[in-house]
Amino acid sequence: MGELNMELFVADAFTTRRFSGNQAGVALLGEADFPEEGFMRALAGELKHSETAFVRRTGEGSFHIRYFTPAEEVDLCGHATIASFTVLRETGAIGPGTYALHTRSGDLSIQVGADAVWMDMAPPADGRSFSEEEQAELYAAYGLSLADRPEGLAAQAVSTGLLDILLPVRDLAALERAEQNEGEVTRLSERYGVVGVHMFCPHTPDAAAHCRNFAPLYAIPEEAATGTSNGALVYYLYRHGLVELDKVYTVVQGEKMGRPSMISAQVILKDSQPFVKVGGPAVTLVRGEIEL
Repeated sequence: MGELNMELFVADAFTTRRFSGNQAGVALLGEADFPEEGFMRALAGELKHSETAFVRRTGEGSFHIRYFTPAEEVDLCGHATIASFTVLRETGAIGPGTYALHTRSGDLSIQVGADAVWMDMAPPADGRSFSEEEQAELYAAYGLSLADRPEGLAAQAVSTGLLDILLPVRDLAALERAEQNEGEVTRLSERYGVVGVHMFCPHTPDAAAHCRNFAPLYAIPEEAATGTSNGALVYYLYRHGLVELDKVYTVVQGEKMGRPSMISAQVILKDSQPFVKVGGPAVTLVRGEIEL
């Protein structure tokens, strides 16, 4: 692989307070090539955060990011993207402005402000729906039943970069008492070809929804903030008439983990099609360097 000097950071995304939000590793490569894939996977495993982003500059206003969980590479990660561009801004590598980002999920636009970073999601796409029997199995994997499903809403696979099963619950009590059977959720995630399950309670007084995210197939039992999943969620809520175009909504996540996160999301029209943007602040916690 040759000699590589890589700046390494840990940042908390979707929060303004350290030790809350969702942690991500951020490795800045400058204009150097990505290191060998096995190294990136091993470093992500060593850091043990749900995702570590490897950030390579490809031009004056363009970047390429690859994202690794402790288990494998994923196409896109919202909170690690927010963390990465916050770190780039705080280190002086970039200033406020709009940047092009290449990911395995596609080419996206990133808007960097003084206090927050906004990112375009991949074009929203509906995946499969689920029969009553399949939905009962999904709820049972969390110790819940169809009685915990809100009226008029059903489980649905949706992607704005990563495909998740959106699983609605009727109240915050059901969200709180849900207890994951990791083996069963891993099996169901493999069966349906999804990253994981994004459980949510809509119509809360303080937010568009409160949610919990589970991706044991990717060695993430539960995650404190997930940009891609909440992009998919806000699109789902828009499709069901529960959010309006152009309005910025807040989704709350991570409370059960003691790491409350506030994710901002918005649905706009782009070329007459609904399009989702997700954003929020981040704070840098750790800075170091790896020499190889």
